[in-house]
Amino acid sequence: MKEFLAYAKMALPDLLQGTVVTLELTAGALLIGLAIGLPLSLMRVYGGRLIQPLCTAYLTVFRGTPLLVQLFVVYYGLPEIGVAFSRMTAAFLTLGCNSGAYQCEYFRGAIQAVSTGQMQAARGIGMSRLQGIRHIILPQALRLVIPAWSNEFIAMVKYTAIVFLIAVPDLMSKAKILSSQNFAPIQTYVLVAMIYLVLVGALGLMLHVVQQKLAVPGLDFGMDKR
Repeated sequence: MKEFLAYAKMALPDLLQGTVVTLELTAGALLIGLAIGLPLSLMRVYGGRLIQPLCTAYLTVFRGTPLLVQLFVVYYGLPEIGVAFSRMTAAFLTLGCNSGAYQCEYFRGAIQAVSTGQMQAARGIGMSRLQGIRHIILPQALRLVIPAWSNEFIAMVKYTAIVFLIAVPDLMSKAKILSSQNFAPIQTYVLVAMIYLVLVGALGLMLHVVQQKLAVPGLDFGMDKR
């Protein structure tokens, strides 16, 4: 136990540096995913016959292929056609585009959970379709989506671990270096597991509080994660 604590004292500064990068990747990927997923969900629900198949194609690609393959295509494959990204940019884009596909479905489910009669009522009092979406549907849908979106937030913390394969200095990458340098894989990855548990626990508690404060009385539904 003393040896483990001594090792933890030595390793934690580097691991915490990696943790900061992991949180940056998580936040950036979720924001990119939000910017992609919300418009896509609106197009999935309200788009015409020409738009909906394009949205479906995007979802099929990013939900139907492994995240690792997507990462390698972006970082190693695109330079073959003259489009190159730095490690961090490739990580942000891959995680963000992947998250966007899942967030799209979460938002779509939340939008469709709002009664269709509310849009009819909005049109009945003179609102345009866009105004009805903006002022009536979205405010409710954004509250309803919080439980499912919380799952995406927590999952993304863990999915960022994959970027160590392209040498992004995240938590897993720092752990790999420390493990090799000190010949201490068990101690290192136990510390990594503890850090992830703390992150996920703290985020889960925070998101639960937000969910309770923003819950719509009488309206609730669940959507399974992936």
